[in-house]
Amino acid sequence: MKQIAAAAFKARCLAILDSVDPEGIVITKRGKPVAKLTPLPAAPAELIGRLRGRVKVKGDLMSTGVRWNAEP
Repeated sequence: MKQIAAAAFKARCLAILDSVDPEGIVITKRGKPVAKLTPLPAAPAELIGRLRGRVKVKGDLMSTGVRWNAEP
């Protein structure tokens, strides 16, 4: 796995983001790992609607099933 110092990451952040591989990059500070940069598994837009046709909704999604009175 690749490693890069935090200062170098800060200086080349945008280029690094374009080239990160699935294994990721460990960002170090004073030689110690402080973060790991990994790409998202799928674009967030691709996740919307992914379970359509696979999930069945039972009941009313807008109701907790608890009756209450808003009057004081």
